Amino acid sequence: MKNPEKPLFLFLILASSLVSMATAKSTIEPCSTKDTCNSFLGYTLYTDLKVTEVASLFQVDPVSMLLSNSIDISYPDVENHVLPAKLFLKIPITCSCVDGIRKSLSTHYKTRTSDTLGSIADSVYGGLVSPEQIQVANSETDLSVLDVGTRLVIPLPCACFNGTDESLPALYLSYVVRKIDTMAGIAKRFSTTVTDLTNVNAMGAPDINPGDILAVPLLACSSNFPKYATDYGLIIPNGSYALTAGHCVQCSCVLGSRSMYCEPASISVSCSSMRCRNSNYMLGNITSQQSSSGCKITTCGYNGFASGTILTTLSMSLQPRCPGPQQLAPLIAPPDTVPKELMYLPSPSPSPSPEFDDIVGGGSSIAAVPAASPRGPTVSSSSSIPGNPANGPGGRISIASCPLSYYSFIAFLISIASCFFVFLV
Repeated sequence: MKNPEKPLFLFLILASSLVSMATAKSTIEPCSTKDTCNSFLGYTLYTDLKVTEVASLFQVDPVSMLLSNSIDISYPDVENHVLPAKLFLKIPITCSCVDGIRKSLSTHYKTRTSDTLGSIADSVYGGLVSPEQIQVANSETDLSVLDVGTRLVIPLPCACFNGTDESLPALYLSYVVRKIDTMAGIAKRFSTTVTDLTNVNAMGAPDINPGDILAVPLLACSSNFPKYATDYGLIIPNGSYALTAGHCVQCSCVLGSRSMYCEPASISVSCSSMRCRNSNYMLGNITSQQSSSGCKITTCGYNGFASGTILTTLSMSLQPRCPGPQQLAPLIAPPDTVPKELMYLPSPSPSPSPEFDDIVGGGSSIAAVPAASPRGPTVSSSSSIPGNPANGPGGRISIASCPLSYYSFIAFLISIASCFFVFLV
């Protein structure tokens, strides 16, 4: 007599194999040291939230979060501004080395009424983490029933890759793939190429699925501060801003270049002197004077923050012609709505910054110019990738290399083997 439970058992085995195949994939960076780096999360608001509420979700500084997205912090009561649902933000986080891989464990969440691990992972944190990852990170807590106020560690993806991409300064953004995304669209949106994305994520082919998490390299400006400075190693993505020196100094990565520009921040805090020694120049002042021998440029630049002191450097140089003003990213007003085209389409193709012949003084003028162009031709997501990037860059492991990952394939084979075993029993 046949066992009536056997067909149900077989169905459950096959269903579990299909679930394993549908599991989202994420790029993993192995590590062996305790050093940290700055990284970003690509986060889409699941509902209307105040700036402070978004910052609280990730335990980050709200002002730094706004500047990372080129949002003007000089607006009155900007930290209580309500940001609209579906708004995409870059969230600055610290990336650590935990159990041999890069991840961030600095985010904690207190459960609320009707919360489930699934709603926390998929809705509140926008797919940046899975319910299973939350469960593993909180293995000492009984999560069979979520009591209101339970404090959970939220493990979040991040990458450092030595702060470089193709030997150039870069920071990395963890990006959750949407249903409408293509590799070409993602590459265009973040001013990179499909080839670079494929190599960074060690993908055998440029194939992605909704829910996959990609490490996206962001062009950046690196600093050259002395090692004793508290902000030694500061890196800022192209077209973004960062606060440093106790919120006294605001630095930006100049559009279309690798040049970092710093000036006094626009918020009111008590700061040390920002005057360059033995001069009348203040931090951020740049003057140029054309002569028969060339253009004499004098700059009062930022050189780090040490022992409560803002370090400045007065430099003079002679160039063949006078440069135009610093082309910084335009600071935008805190958004109230999300344009439909920004919700459903990739960013428009960036174009190079125009060149100006004016003389800049103090760096207070910000030109509204587009971001830098991609570094190479963008390859269609259906095209083959030149070379052989299947193995990816050295030291990088990816489980986002194809629609059916290696691990899911093994699980599928085991499930099939189980089916034959049951038939034989």
